Amino acid sequence: MRSRRASVALVILAVTVSLAAAPRSSRAQGGEPRRDYLYLWTASADTTRPDFLAVVDVTDEDTSRMYGRLVTTLAVPGLRNMPHHTEHEMPADSQLFANGFGSGRTWIFDVRNPEAPRIAGEFAGVEGYTHPHSFLRLPNGNVLATFQMRHEATGVRPGGLVEIAPDGRAVRASSADTPGLDPATRVYSAGVVPALDRIVTTTTDMTGASDASRQLQIWRLSDLSLLHTIVLPDGAAGGESKLTAEPRVLADGRTVLVSTFSCGLYLMEGLDSDTPSARLVASFPRKARTNCAIPVIAGNYYLVTVPAWSAVVSLDISDPAAPREVSRLTLGPDDVPHWIAIAPDRGRVVVTGYRAMQHRVVMARFDAATGALTLDDRFGDPDSATPGWTMTGRTWPHGGSGPGIPHGAVFSR
Repeated sequence: MRSRRASVALVILAVTVSLAAAPRSSRAQGGEPRRDYLYLWTASADTTRPDFLAVVDVTDEDTSRMYGRLVTTLAVPGLRNMPHHTEHEMPADSQLFANGFGSGRTWIFDVRNPEAPRIAGEFAGVEGYTHPHSFLRLPNGNVLATFQMRHEATGVRPGGLVEIAPDGRAVRASSADTPGLDPATRVYSAGVVPALDRIVTTTTDMTGASDASRQLQIWRLSDLSLLHTIVLPDGAAGGESKLTAEPRVLADGRTVLVSTFSCGLYLMEGLDSDTPSARLVASFPRKARTNCAIPVIAGNYYLVTVPAWSAVVSLDISDPAAPREVSRLTLGPDDVPHWIAIAPDRGRVVVTGYRAMQHRVVMARFDAATGALTLDDRFGDPDSATPGWTMTGRTWPHGGSGPGIPHGAVFSR
């Protein structure tokens, strides 16, 4: 009898351990799937109507028509704000920063309740710096914002970095301007490297190109001191260094790859030394009037938009000095993919862009084991032969029915 009880106890223990070790289900109590959402920071093509944040239900396990359901919209004050960058991943506090570059204003969206998002804060110039562009979360939960410029009596000067609390209060700021620096230098985007106490920023001017856009700036994270300004070298094709774009920190927390809008990819070296540098490790063809754009790091893979191929490309970066293409998701011939963001489970990638994609959002599937990208043809309009979820022909909950022009897009946590 004692032996039998022991056997039953062992079985119960094994089942308990098995359940504890199993992956967490995305289903809520009662068997219903937990809801996943996509937030689309959207310009109104009808410039008499406000720009807005759109919330779309993208619950993966839901096989009903709820997948791709427009949940709600939230309009922002003013017109022609030019919705541009949001944060690239939803922060833990669900206070999403999003800039309207045309007006130089930033909104903080509280999306803790996806069915009823609200504006929790707003700011424009901070500490004398104007036109915020990119937002990154710091280890302390604050936001590091890149500001393109500063207006002074002598004219427009380079901007800088501002650390901002989640409620929009400025914590500290630091200028990118140094003696002898090209006044056309603009702080564009950033990569934060806590393990090395460093920040890397790029210098593309949103209002026009200049030779200053070939630069990178390196800062000390702990006190926001500007340490170095370096110029990227070109490669064999020439011009790969122009329009520095997006730094990305790899999975090891120390290695940084920097993209350029001119379709170059650079590996940072000696980032925490007195002589940091960068070398070209990959490049893509560039199509007239289009730019390679937003990249994403997913484990050992680097995903990036390549408009010359109308594609999102997946590179194996196990050896970051020798990236190797493993997959390519090719869209329509007139599609110009620009922004991409990845879901928290690394299973899906959202894509927005220009030209034929101007009013359309595409979803891709990503295989984290192989780096493969495939089209998610479930996300779209059921009666359309063109893949993607369109922002035309809809009546928006906040009012109006003009086409939407999505730019920044981010998944819920």
